Amino acid sequence: MRTWWVNHNQTFRQEFEGKYIWCPKRKADGRLSHFYESVREVRPGDLIFSYAKSAVQGFGFATTHCYSCPKPDEFGKLGDAWDERGWRVDVNFRPFSEPLRTIDHATAIAPHLPKRYSPIREDGQGNQGAYFAKIPENMAIVVAGLADAFLAHVIRGEMAREGTSDFEVQLVTIQEWEDLQQERIIQRMDLSTTKRQALVLARRGQGRFKQNVAEWERACRITGVTNPAHLIASHIKPWRESSDEERLSAGNGLLLTPSIDHLFDRGFITFDDDGDVVLSPVADQDSLQRMGVETDPPKNVGSFNSDQKYFLQYHSEEIFLKSAS
Repeated sequence: MRTWWVNHNQTFRQEFEGKYIWCPKRKADGRLSHFYESVREVRPGDLIFSYAKSAVQGFGFATTHCYSCPKPDEFGKLGDAWDERGWRVDVNFRPFSEPLRTIDHATAIAPHLPKRYSPIREDGQGNQGAYFAKIPENMAIVVAGLADAFLAHVIRGEMAREGTSDFEVQLVTIQEWEDLQQERIIQRMDLSTTKRQALVLARRGQGRFKQNVAEWERACRITGVTNPAHLIASHIKPWRESSDEERLSAGNGLLLTPSIDHLFDRGFITFDDDGDVVLSPVADQDSLQRMGVETDPPKNVGSFNSDQKYFLQYHSEEIFLKSAS
């Protein structure tokens, strides 16, 4: 278990009550932010403190890894300056009986602040612009002890259990997002019945999309499986984030076995331009090996064409769960 801190600011109510955190992928000027990129490192079971209105309001444990997701509708006009897609982690937030005002306990907390990228200052005030940050274990124990002695006991126990984490829950938000897009496709009268069917089947990696990808790909890049019955046409840029043209484009696909498709779609692996498999730092190494992914060293799966490289750049920047540092 690792420990994190989120400064909700204006979206506190929506995120805390909705049991998630969400941030844009980039600043308003298009640059990456360490405090946004850090969200990509969260694992299920990680502890997250919720800070808003100059106080730690509560805590929660992450129930998912990070995933790419649309901006929540409940943000309304609060998120007008942000991109429509960002990073989301589902968290089972719960409030403290009394919010912990950090300025009242700055002396106790200050010695344990992160050396870089601290979410609060030494005087206990929130660090403006620091949305999400990793905090040291000692800081988490101190804050928990000040707010809830039982939580501090739980944290110590969890930290003693090396290599454990909670199961990831089903990504309902992703399912709902894709279901809504599929329904919109079905209702569109500007598309032929054949085109609508092709776009819907492409969601599952089947139909015309699979036929298009099979003209370029002959086997799963990781496992080497060649039987089409055991392969899915996996979108490099996810179906849910693609245009109609991209959803059927051969260059936006790889033939993968279902387990490798899962790892790729969730951002636990990706590929660089030279064909090397890149492993996410949040991926479980033992699971990767059992699913057929070589980890020491990672496998080279061969070259990609220019279209595939284009979409792989998107996957690396927008889907892959890499480290912020």
